Amino acid sequence: MIRVHDVGWRLAILTWLGAMLIAPVTSVAQQPKQDQIPTIRATSEVVNVYAVVRDKKRPVTGLNKEDFELTEDNARQEIKYFSRETDTPLTMGILIDTSPSQQRVLPVEQQEADQFIGQVIGKRDLAFVLRFDVDVELLQDLTANHGLLSRAIDSTVIGGGGGPVGVPGPFPGSNAGGTHLHDAVYLASRELLKNEVGRKVLILLTDGEDQGSKMKLDEAAEAAQKSDVIIYSIAIIDRAFYRGSLMGFSGDSVLKKYSDQTGGRVIEVNRAKDTSQAFQELAEELRTQYLLGYTPANSHRDGRFRKIKVSVVNHDYKVQARRGYYAATD
Repeated sequence: MIRVHDVGWRLAILTWLGAMLIAPVTSVAQQPKQDQIPTIRATSEVVNVYAVVRDKKRPVTGLNKEDFELTEDNARQEIKYFSRETDTPLTMGILIDTSPSQQRVLPVEQQEADQFIGQVIGKRDLAFVLRFDVDVELLQDLTANHGLLSRAIDSTVIGGGGGPVGVPGPFPGSNAGGTHLHDAVYLASRELLKNEVGRKVLILLTDGEDQGSKMKLDEAAEAAQKSDVIIYSIAIIDRAFYRGSLMGFSGDSVLKKYSDQTGGRVIEVNRAKDTSQAFQELAEELRTQYLLGYTPANSHRDGRFRKIKVSVVNHDYKVQARRGYYAATD
């Protein structure tokens, strides 16, 4: 599998896939990426599981390998690799909902996301910014440059377009609904993160309501699982918007499914002024992840989904970790 670093080629691929496979994708010319992480390919089948351990209030730090138990399809596995992920390089995507339901919350999301980038993205990390409504648009490709990332975040506007950063794309927007969340998750997981290495995280800034995506929820979640992506959601839900528009709302369950299956979490914000605290919680979790690596006792390369369960021995802690993975195929 070739890891594409040439930006022009990468964006051409994304645009073509957006036209041929799912929702339209537009993009902009990008600056060269800095401090890129070299690609390292393992020669044996190793499953990496990133976990966050929480008590009733906050993440638990200072645990050792012996404190964990991990099973695959109910069979206990030997944890061969272990580390605390405070300083491990991070590859992250910020997906911003710019549909009309976010009209009243987008400004505070932009402000807090800018601060979050400055706090979390270090010299060895990479991030990209993507917005979605009737289109899915890559505003900033992978970079460690805080200025470029903040500029892309601040360029987002409701109802499409990308402000001064975005340019019109070659494909017209779809008329089938206005919030292509599942398409955005699918595309970000499969085309932007699949061939990256290490910790891979998507941050969804949305209320979770999807309208018009060509991809289904299960298809997008499977793409995230196959790319080893962890999905976090900061859900600022303008419930008055849905009451006023007489529309049904099911975004809560959608975001919960994404996070439960990939080992992330939904942080719901009931008041706009609490958005800052939500981003702080997210930053803290990313600094307190554990890496558990094992070679599966089941060596069959059958492509089947295998269930993973992680627990902490002798403690009643809650563990956030992905529910499973898809085995390799020949």
